[in-house]
Amino acid sequence: MTQPQKMGPSEALVETLAANGVTHVFGIVGSAFMDALDIFPAAGIRFVPVAHEQGAIHMADGYARASGRHGVCIAQNGPGVTNFVTGVAAAYWAHSPVVFITPETGSMTMGLGGFQETEQLPIFSKITKYQGHVNNPRRMAEIAARCFDRALLEMGPAQLNIPRDYFYGEIETTIPAPMRIAHGAGDAAALDAAADLLAAASFPVVVAGGGVIGAGATTEAVQLADVLGAAVCASYLHNDAFPASHPLAAGPLGYQGSKAAMKLIARADVVLALGTRLGPFGTLAQYGLDYWPKQAKIIQIDADPRMLGLVKPISVGIHGDARAAAAALLVRLKTRRLAGAATRAARLARIAAEKSDWEAELTGWTHERDPYSLEVSASSKYMHPRQMLRALERALPAGSMVSTDIGNICSVANSYLRFDQPRSMFAAMSFGNCGYAFPVICGAKIAAPERPAFAYVGDGAWGISFNELLTCTREKIGVTPIVFNNGQWGAEKKNHVDFYARRYQGVNLENPSWARVAQAFGCEGITVERLTDIEPALRAAAAAQAQGRTTVLEMMVTQELGDPFRRDALSKPVRHLAKYRAFV
Repeated sequence: MTQPQKMGPSEALVETLAANGVTHVFGIVGSAFMDALDIFPAAGIRFVPVAHEQGAIHMADGYARASGRHGVCIAQNGPGVTNFVTGVAAAYWAHSPVVFITPETGSMTMGLGGFQETEQLPIFSKITKYQGHVNNPRRMAEIAARCFDRALLEMGPAQLNIPRDYFYGEIETTIPAPMRIAHGAGDAAALDAAADLLAAASFPVVVAGGGVIGAGATTEAVQLADVLGAAVCASYLHNDAFPASHPLAAGPLGYQGSKAAMKLIARADVVLALGTRLGPFGTLAQYGLDYWPKQAKIIQIDADPRMLGLVKPISVGIHGDARAAAAALLVRLKTRRLAGAATRAARLARIAAEKSDWEAELTGWTHERDPYSLEVSASSKYMHPRQMLRALERALPAGSMVSTDIGNICSVANSYLRFDQPRSMFAAMSFGNCGYAFPVICGAKIAAPERPAFAYVGDGAWGISFNELLTCTREKIGVTPIVFNNGQWGAEKKNHVDFYARRYQGVNLENPSWARVAQAFGCEGITVERLTDIEPALRAAAAAQAQGRTTVLEMMVTQELGDPFRRDALSKPVRHLAKYRAFV
């Protein structure tokens, strides 16, 4: 729309959504935005009503991560909007271009302590990339469009705050065309310096991060790895950043990652960090391996200049798009003699050997080995978590999308999740909130209905999010939550085992049959107690997805526990008062 035209502010908002390709908006119906909601259908926008606003923001997050487009959600002013907070923080750390629309108390009553009133901009100020406040109805389209532009430009959530009385009236306005700005390859001198370092490397290693996925740089990452003969490690919880079936794929770094990746990067003399901020959780020691190479030269490429050198000292920093920068490096490497060519055969042999050793270890790692886990596994008829995860890995259909919640078994799953296609793994990332995986996979499924969709969820986190089964039944969203039922908050229980002499407080759960709960919600529910039943149950659940039906697979597993998130997160307790000394 290039010429100014008369319309209502609600029409200006909805036309801006349509101009940005929005086809779905997640939320709970509210009077504050009902005037805009009324015309969603005419604009080709489907409103997806959810059970809780936190589910709406997570679904928008999953939609954005699966599609690469905006995810959009909306809520009633006040309590509906404050229910967004956890999901916005999760989207912020997942770098998801979510636009969350927050209708506000009317402009003429703000500050009077009216019904459902709170200041909605300060609440989100530290967990958004951009905040747009409509301070006049005539600016509705302008400010809404800017939120959409900034969410993609800065790859993170943008808030569109609108006083509820500003949806009404008549204005004359133009709907702005979407503005899309590429980051480019980065500084030419820095790219030259990076190419020189890579050409001189005898054992180069690539770390492929979320920026590879966001930029659509998988092909360029594969070409770089092939030219260099370099092992490729995925950054933490970005197992889909590089095809797992590629001979140079070493698996993920970080918590519960791949020993092969860790042992290989420990040998590196040059590390190319492609589209990753090298976050602390993805570089910390694991399995007793302090693997991050202390003497290696680090080349870091990131679209956000604030991430360069933030966590690890770097030799070369490149502010650029992962795809464009990788392509620029490929051009430069063609004109340079590669020192690593002389050691290529030995390097490839080492990569293959480390991968083979790790796969053999994983296959033989049928249960945890600490005394507590040996006790509980010996006394249980249920499946060992690692055996169950291995069976799931082998049974997942090709092209599957998997979301993972936070928790002990979900974290151990990091070793077993392999993908050949980007936009396949949706983890809770650095914010690490429980109740994330299920609504996120619902949003991802709406964005990519042709792909099988599964959520890995612990039974504790499931108690937070299972209300969205209502949404799945009503909206015919076919996904498969896989609930690990071990009757405990496992990650915290591990701390009680390691630091508090098994004095359990609040970690043991008494669960209903989650399969029967699912059936009560109108979904399918299957309880799985044996490894041999996993593959047929998964096959049946995938078939139900094709019919728009959700199936909960309740996995009955032992209470054995994997390693804690970080062994340095707690210390042995010190007690001075006599009545507490027994609790050391």
